[in-house]
This record gives sequence, C-alpha cells and structure tokens, in this order.
Amino acid sequence: MIGVFDSGFGGLVVLREFLQALPQYDYLYLGDNARIPYGTRSDKVVVRFTAQAVDYLFRQGCRLIILACHTASAKALRTIQQIYLPVHYPERRVLGVVIPTVEEALARSPGKRIGVMATEGTVSSLSFDLELKKLDPKVEVVQQACPLLVPLIESGEQEWEGTAMILKRYLAPLKAARVDTLILGCTHYSILKEQIRALMGDNLELICSGQVTAAKLADYLQRHPEMEIRLNRGGSRRYLTTDLTPRFQQLASLFMGQSLTPEVVEL
Repeated sequence: MIGVFDSGFGGLVVLREFLQALPQYDYLYLGDNARIPYGTRSDKVVVRFTAQAVDYLFRQGCRLIILACHTASAKALRTIQQIYLPVHYPERRVLGVVIPTVEEALARSPGKRIGVMATEGTVSSLSFDLELKKLDPKVEVVQQACPLLVPLIESGEQEWEGTAMILKRYLAPLKAARVDTLILGCTHYSILKEQIRALMGDNLELICSGQVTAAKLADYLQRHPEMEIRLNRGGSRRYLTTDLTPRFQQLASLFMGQSLTPEVVEL
C-alpha cells in the first residue's frame, strides 16, 4: 500500500488528489487526531510522533509513505530518511510535501517573490525558506505564521466573519511585500484558498500541496519502477485515526469530499 500520514484531517486533501491522479493503487491513511496539532510542538516530539506513525504504517504493509503533514515534513522527514530508514526499513521510502511544493513555487513564480503561510512550527523550522534558497539563492521569501487557522477550520468556522478578519490580518504582510506566489504551507489552508485568492488578487500564483504532490508522486513512481512494481493495484482505501470524535465524519467530509468509515488505532 501507499501510506499517507497527517497529524489530523488535512492530509485527506492530499489523499483526495492522489485518488484522482493515481486511483489504481491501494492507500492507507493515518491521522494522529489524538495528538493534533503538531505545529506548536518541539522538533524532538514531532520526530518521535512521526516515527511512531511511520513504523505503524510500515507494519501494516505500506512500502511507500507520504508525509502529508507540512510540520512533519519540515521537522522529521530528514531524520527519518537519513537515520531511521537505513536501520529499520532500508527497502522502503518516506517522502514529504515540502520539496515538491518548493519546486513548483519556484517554477511558477515570475518575480521570485514567494510568500509562505504555515503553522508556527513550520515557519520556525525555516524549512521552506531554506529549501527555496537552496534551489535559487536570489529568491525573496516572506513567511507568515497563522496559528489560529487550523483550530478555526477544525471547528467548522471557515465561513465565520471572524475567520475572514483573521485571514485578512495574516495576509496583510504578504500583500505588503507584493509576493507573486503564495505557498499554502499547511494542508488545512486549502479549505480557505478561494478566500485567500479573493483577498490577494487573481494575479497571485497559489500553490496547494495536494495537487503538486500528486503530480510529483506520479513522476516519482515512473522514475522508480523498482518501487512501483511492489505496490498493490486493488484500488482499496482504509482510513485510520488515533481518536474518533463526533466531529470526525463532519471534518472528514469537508476535507475528503465524502463520508468515511474510519478505524481507531493506537500507535
């Protein structure tokens, strides 16, 4: 199977894009809803939580795992790839959403003035800033932490007038900096993409990690037939969560576009 991991619900947006682009494969989604959010946690804790999730998915039969969580990709991916996998699962792979998103942003930015909206953890990690400047040292990067957006979205308040006011405040520095491309550095934020576009203007290049990562995954599998041939093609989907609350179906439907039948697991 292809595993998709997120700290909560947002990764379902990424999985939805995978199912549209690559529906033939078997997918196993895991949301660590019992310990969300990851965005305000220390690097050490995010690495530990992510390694536990990766290990669980591998034990369920996944050969390839995508960290759909930007915070996990920013804070834990390198450690998992360089230290954890060689020791425990040398024949398996874990990929993230940061680098594909960065590559797409640079390709689509006409003036190389790129904004990043993300959680506090992702912004403080400087992962987007570092990866963008690694590929193009001349790029200008403006980051904006948006700590209130995830809880608002998960409370179903994306249409609340207060959310629009908060969003306007977060976007003000990015607009003042005249960024021409904006990375939505948290999977949750794609729920607000139309509001963001309305506030920032139609000329803005808006980068959502779900669509980008789906295209990059298809390219990766084409370039790595040794991995692609090991993936099942039964079209099965399973959804796992570490905590099942009454709001799960509502939020899952919001992110996935359909109702789900989740299984509760312990990591």
